[in-house]
Amino acid sequence: MSTLAGLSVVLPCFNEEASVERAVLSAADAAAGTSDDYEVIVVDDGSADATLAIASELARRDRRVRVLVHAGARGHGAAVRTGMDAARMPWVLLIDAGLPVDPHELEGCVPIAAHADLVVGWRVAGHDRLTRRIGATARNLVVRRVFGAPVHDVDCAFKLVRRDLVARLPLTAHGPMIGAQLIVRALAAGGRVREVEVDRQPRSARPPSHSLPRRPARRRLSAR
Repeated sequence: MSTLAGLSVVLPCFNEEASVERAVLSAADAAAGTSDDYEVIVVDDGSADATLAIASELARRDRRVRVLVHAGARGHGAAVRTGMDAARMPWVLLIDAGLPVDPHELEGCVPIAAHADLVVGWRVAGHDRLTRRIGATARNLVVRRVFGAPVHDVDCAFKLVRRDLVARLPLTAHGPMIGAQLIVRALAAGGRVREVEVDRQPRSARPPSHSLPRRPARRRLSAR
């Protein structure tokens, strides 16, 4: 199987003490299986719980884990941008610490990475409330029709992007619109945007710490 030359996994966190450990371990395992070198960057966005303490202990035990801290909550988009700015590897994977998507879905991205600058996850199974699904559908329609973005799921918390592309993009969003802004400005900069199907995990189905089975390589890829 082909591998990425290097991968920085960015995990924005806000009060994720229940999931940050398994997120770091799962991300590291997925990165090790798909990349020649990797790092995991935890960005704590002013958490009031034990998120920072847990992440700091993981970083103490593994030099490939780095922890960046916002003194106060600045928003999801700001945490994502902090992580991307700090990334050192050629590729950057953005994924939420709550693990709505299994990091091992990365295996499905690698085959098309050589022909893309940004690979966006497309959730094929959803467990969100009806009101949230309606809002997401509206945002996706706006981004596709107004900006011509060739993707179905701008909000998906699973995106693989080349670091040299990100470095050229004027990203400013502090909140959840960071995903849509990344896609729109990547296209404006001439970036090649592709999609990959991923499964969305409900919280009740997400694996506990130290129980992180590797998913088999998969699946039908959707390119635009």
